[in-house]
Amino acid sequence: MYYTYILLCKNKDEKPDMYIGFTNDLRQRLSMHKTKSVKTTKKFDTVTLVYYEACLSKKDALKRELQLKTGFGRGFLKRRLESYFAGMV
Repeated sequence: MYYTYILLCKNKDEKPDMYIGFTNDLRQRLSMHKTKSVKTTKKFDTVTLVYYEACLSKKDALKRELQLKTGFGRGFLKRRLESYFAGMV
């Protein structure tokens, strides 16, 4: 399986940021993010997995990652995770 995943990355007193990625081992990749082994997320205090999708094909997972990184994709995620984000306020 291949996974497209979304992390909510936060620093104290700053607006949270979303990180979008894909992997074939979600647990290992999440562990790497949390231990600050990933260059793009190591600057954040907390990294939380908030969403993922599974695909049988690497090509499909990568295509989905690229879709979610567009303005339309980020809008989809905000609507999809609306209840989660409402609970953060």
